[in-house]
Amino acid sequence: MQLIPRYLVNNRTVLVSNDTGFITEYRPVYTRQLKVYKGIDNVLDFKLLNADQKPITNLTDYTIKFQAFDENSQLVIEHDADVVNASKGLFKVTVTDNDTLNLKQQYLSYNIHLVDSNSDASITYSNSFFENNGTIYLSSQAFPGPRDTYSVSTFTEVTESTPYWESESITAEPGINGNEALHTAVVYSDSYAGDIVVQATLDNQIIGGTTWSDIKTITLDGTETTPTAINFNGVFNFLRFKATANPANTISKILVRN
Repeated sequence: MQLIPRYLVNNRTVLVSNDTGFITEYRPVYTRQLKVYKGIDNVLDFKLLNADQKPITNLTDYTIKFQAFDENSQLVIEHDADVVNASKGLFKVTVTDNDTLNLKQQYLSYNIHLVDSNSDASITYSNSFFENNGTIYLSSQAFPGPRDTYSVSTFTEVTESTPYWESESITAEPGINGNEALHTAVVYSDSYAGDIVVQATLDNQIIGGTTWSDIKTITLDGTETTPTAINFNGVFNFLRFKATANPANTISKILVRN
C-alpha cells in the first residue's frame, strides 16, 4: 500500500499596518508568493500587525479591500475581505472559481488596503520596507478545465444546381473521445433562414476527395433572438458545417466544443 500524505492548512500571509510608525531597526520580511488554482475556490488568510508586531484589533472599524491585477496591470479580481477573528487581526479573502474562469495561467500582483467609515483609505504593507504589492501565481495545473472552444466563421460557396455554402473544417479530437463522445455547437445567427447541416468525416486528412456525411440538421427561420445549440454524438476526425442559404452577414460564428 502506498501512503501519500496530503495537507489541509491555512494559506496565511502576514501584513503590516502603518498606524503607529515603523521601527527602522527591525525589518522582518513577510511577503511570499501565494498560489491560487483555477477551477476551484481559494481561501487566502491574512494577519494584520502593527509595527510592534501586535495584531490590529479594530478590524471591524474598516472595510478591507483586496485587489489583484494581471500582467498588463488591469484590475481582474476585487473583493471585500471577511473578518475571521478581530482580536487577533485575522481576515480572509475568497478567490472564487468564477474570478479566475477567464484568466490564463500567469503571475498576478495584489494589494490590500483598509477603508474607514469616512472613506479614508490606509495602505497595508507586505513588509517593513514599505512594499505594498504581493505576488500570486495563478495555476491551471490542478484543474485544467475544458478545452478551448473552436470558432467557425468562414464559409465558401459551392456552385451547383442548388448552391450551398461550406465552412472550414476543424478537428473533432477523436483521441480524447470515447464511443459516446458528445459534441456541442452553438450557431450565432441574425435573420438567417435556412438549414445548418453538421458534417463529419473519418478520413485522416482533408483532401479534394474527402467523404463527408451529414450528422445532424437544424432549420432556422430567421426569427431567432438567441444562439441555437446543436448536440450530437460520435467519434470523428474532422467536422464542418453546411449552410443551405447565404450565411454572409447572417451567421457571425459557430462555436464548437468537443
